[in-house]
Parts: sequence; C-alpha cells; structure tokens
Amino acid sequence: MSSREEGEVPARLQPHPEDYAYDLDTALNAVVALRAVVPVDAFTAETLGTERSGHGVLIRPGLVLTIGYLITEAETLWVRLADGRVFEGHPLGYDQTTGFGLVQLLAHIDTPVLPIGSAASVAVGDPVVIAGAGGLNHSVAARIISKQEFAGYWEYVLDEALFIAPAHPHWGGTAVIGPQGELVGIGSLQLERERARGRPEPLNMAVPIDLLPPILDDLMTRGRPNRPPRPWLGVYATEADDRVVVIGVASGGPAQQADLRTGDVLIAVAGTPVADLAELFRRIWALGEAGVPVPLKVWRDGRTFDVTVASSDRSRFLKGPRLH
Repeated sequence: MSSREEGEVPARLQPHPEDYAYDLDTALNAVVALRAVVPVDAFTAETLGTERSGHGVLIRPGLVLTIGYLITEAETLWVRLADGRVFEGHPLGYDQTTGFGLVQLLAHIDTPVLPIGSAASVAVGDPVVIAGAGGLNHSVAARIISKQEFAGYWEYVLDEALFIAPAHPHWGGTAVIGPQGELVGIGSLQLERERARGRPEPLNMAVPIDLLPPILDDLMTRGRPNRPPRPWLGVYATEADDRVVVIGVASGGPAQQADLRTGDVLIAVAGTPVADLAELFRRIWALGEAGVPVPLKVWRDGRTFDVTVASSDRSRFLKGPRLH
C-alpha cells in the first residue's frame, strides 16, 4: 500500500469537517485503499502496469465500488479499510461501458458504507469532497466545474461526466461525495483545462454514480452487465484539427489485424463522416454487437482507402477474473 506521505494531499486543499452539513469523518471511513497485482502477460499490463494502487468506496458491507482499470485482470487484490485492517479481495465485476469495477472482500465483517446518491442532484458550482483512503489528509475540498460529454481514446464515451477542481493528485477510484454526504461519482482521470492566463488547471473527471444502479445486480451476479458487448476495435485515437487520428493500436487486436497504423486518419464509418472521438465510437457501436464488421474510410500518406475491421468483444482478450 502507498504510505501516508505518498498519498497525502496538500493542507490547503484538504476539507474541514465544520464546512459540511453531514458527518465528514464518518463518510470518509467508507473509503478504502486498493492494491492489485496483474500478471506480466496480461493484456492490459503494458498500458496499465502490473502493480496498481488506488481507492474504492464501500457501498454495501464488504462490497467495494472502484474504477475498473485498477482491478482489470488482477491476480491478487488487497483492500485496506479505514481502521488499518487489510483483507484480500476478489474482483467481482467490471463494466467497460461505464468504467465501474466491483470488489468483494473475502471476509465476513461489518463495514461502514457510503449511501449512493445521484449525480443529477448536484449542479455546477456545488461543493464536493474527492475522498481518498486515509481520511481528511487524503481528500480534497472541491467543486463541480462542469457536467458534459467525455470521450476517451480507448473507445469510451460518457454522455455526461463530472469535471471537478481542484484535482485530487491520486484520483483513481476516489469517492466523490456530494453536499448531503452521498456518493455521486467515482474518480477516473486527471485532465487539464486552459485558463485565460497562466498555466493550465488540473481537474478530475469522475464517472457519475447514476450509471451504477441499472447494472449493479448484474455486476454482482454475472460479473458484467446482462447486455450484448459493444464492438471493439482495439484502436487508440485522438482529435486533431477536426480529424480523428490513430495514435496506436492494441497488440493483437482487431485494428492491428486489419493493418490500421499510427498516423492513419479515420474519415468515415460505414459511409458516414466522423469528425470527433465520440462520433466515431458511437457510429461503430450503432452497427451492432461485438463481432460485427466495421467498414472504415481511412486516409494515409496522401491516399484514401477502405478497410473493414472485424470487431471483437474486448473482454475476450482479458485474463480473469472469470466474468461470466
């Protein structure tokens, strides 16, 4: 586990219990530390590493909600509670669409939980606490600065993500606690926004908790939502000058097998032009379930050509847990 010094938040960013209408200390006791070890030959080892540390929040006794990339393909998983006790955990489920991951403690103990709220109930400007494991010294007093669409280069789109500042320096799996002491989001990324003057401001993107209730039972019983998986290409892309440009492909994935290359510009999906990441991914997903052929128009080295990528289910490339 990370030491106090490694995970501590600067004093000027820490929350003060008297500033909140709920019992902040009690809420923070539901936040835990996670440490996962992943096999070196795991599909995600190259991009996410083999040792991953972050946070999670107890939403039911013994049930931890976190961000999924911390536990994907985990072979060993440890959970440290607020009182310092450490227990082994089992990666129970992962949803690639939302990014949520679930961990089950392998011990029958009574644990504090944080009630699930709604991101729809918080507005831009509302105060929140970005809570990391370790209490006040590992948490940030922040505000919602935006609620808007987010598209990630790894074939990921949220219709309305939460953007929060100041940023938590160790954001993965943090609990975003709303004004009433309820869980409204899970920390996922650190990004930057441009200021009118001066250096860019770091901020956190969080997955809104509203996406959890419709899939929670499935994650607990099946390990994944009970819906057909989306088509996945294994392409990493970015936006540049109103174009979608390939910046990499997953090793052994469908895009690599179709000979897509870094620097390729993706012009259209099934004949429909695309100009940004969200549009690209949504056009691909609209074609059908995983396995559907995905026709692309590509620009490379001054010429345009067509290529069809045989999409796949991303989970088939991953090692355990055995998500059934």
